[in-house]
Amino acid sequence: MTVTLLGASEIRRLAAELDVTPTKKWGQNFVVDANTVRRIVQVARVEAGERVVEVGPGLGSLTLAILETGATVTAVEIDPRLAARLPQTAAEHRVPEGALQIIQNDALKVTALPGEPTVLVANLPYNVSVPVLLHFMETFPTLDRGVVMVQAEVGERLAAPPGSKTYGSPSVKAAWYGDWKLAGNVSRQVFWPVPNVDSVLVGFQRSGDTLGTEEERKATFTIVDAAFQQRRKMLRQALSSLLGGSAAASSEVLERAGVDPTLRGEQLTVHDYLRIARTIA
Repeated sequence: MTVTLLGASEIRRLAAELDVTPTKKWGQNFVVDANTVRRIVQVARVEAGERVVEVGPGLGSLTLAILETGATVTAVEIDPRLAARLPQTAAEHRVPEGALQIIQNDALKVTALPGEPTVLVANLPYNVSVPVLLHFMETFPTLDRGVVMVQAEVGERLAAPPGSKTYGSPSVKAAWYGDWKLAGNVSRQVFWPVPNVDSVLVGFQRSGDTLGTEEERKATFTIVDAAFQQRRKMLRQALSSLLGGSAAASSEVLERAGVDPTLRGEQLTVHDYLRIARTIA
């Protein structure tokens, strides 16, 4: 049997049945267009037999599109009503028994996933998209690639190269784990309710080698945060509190790390920040 997808009218009927009103608190905007969810799955290159984790499945439109490929899905859903209804929706749409597992929890609190999934596919809530992504990349090293739909501004930051206007703390932290690229725009009209922001797809591929140890990652991220908290200042000033307490001391550390003290945070790569962390270790 072939898995079938949700249509716009059924999504609205399900929401009414569950008395679910999409909320800003949980960043809920449900995708009501079958072509869009199939496109996300196609961009993620999901294949039969793969284990996929989905964050925020909602009413299940993207979930069913992933399951349509023959992959298995672990879906993490914070809303208990949605989590409880999803297995029934899957059964009604011919999903094979055992192909879908539900974890009813806040994605930021999930520390274990069954089956070691290798692909992440999600329509991420706008308000927590970066923290959720970084948490999953840090916590689940088996995640090799994925595609997420996020607010355009967030997606541009994740994929931004050093030196660009949108390059910031999320850009550097994401780069710790691998390569991130914009993978297409998404019309506002495919959502219900229609959001007041644009959305994009962002694809990632995890690097084959880990950049550093967990201690080095934490130290690097602390330096990144400090650099971008005062992004208009030169690094010798922005990092002075971390690197010796004065601009002069900070400059000395930066020079030992091979970093120009007069640069600003947005001009450094993740490798530059790691060298600074290793210099002060």
